[in-house]
Amino acid sequence: MPTARDRARVETTAAILAAARAQLAEVGAAALSLRAVAREVGMVSSAVYRYFPSRDDLLTALIIEAYDAVGEAAERARRGGTPLEQWVSVWRAVRRWALEHPAQYALIYGSPVPGYAAPQDTLPAAGRVAVVLTDIAIEAAHVVDPGPVVDAVVSELLPGLDPRLGPAAVTSWTLLFGTVGFELFGQYENVVVDREAYFDHVATTAAGWVGL
Repeated sequence: MPTARDRARVETTAAILAAARAQLAEVGAAALSLRAVAREVGMVSSAVYRYFPSRDDLLTALIIEAYDAVGEAAERARRGGTPLEQWVSVWRAVRRWALEHPAQYALIYGSPVPGYAAPQDTLPAAGRVAVVLTDIAIEAAHVVDPGPVVDAVVSELLPGLDPRLGPAAVTSWTLLFGTVGFELFGQYENVVVDREAYFDHVATTAAGWVGL
């Protein structure tokens, strides 16, 4: 059973992350400040450092949190339906999460934060959406003229997937987050009128590339 100290640490960590998310939305990741977060939580800076020793540690926590959140949304969206329906449902879930959490989406799929290099700790969370989509393609197992293996793609990162589909899988991943990002960051203004219909069209097209 967690001790009172353990519970207090969990609650304080959650409060710090909540304040950091608010600052992220207000000033962006590059301007994130531990001192400002400490003021928001009502703590002295030295106390916050006991939870997050540096700004980079706080950024890493926010990045993992965001990747896990969009990954959970994708995993929940997969339930039921044909493989194609699952695929489109996952794409829609990613778009919906991004529109609801634009600052967090920008943190993980926007411009790199100057001076910050994401550690290996972020990789498992970062791959959750890709794992869901890859599993759908593997379980469907309908490969239509996938073509030759393209050595530019590291097939070991997509275990179980026909290696000939590696480029299509990576292209689909790029299309998903690129399309969401273009919408989120205003690139479709005066270009795409029905964003949902266009997004579904892109999702369906990408599904065909991986054999769905």
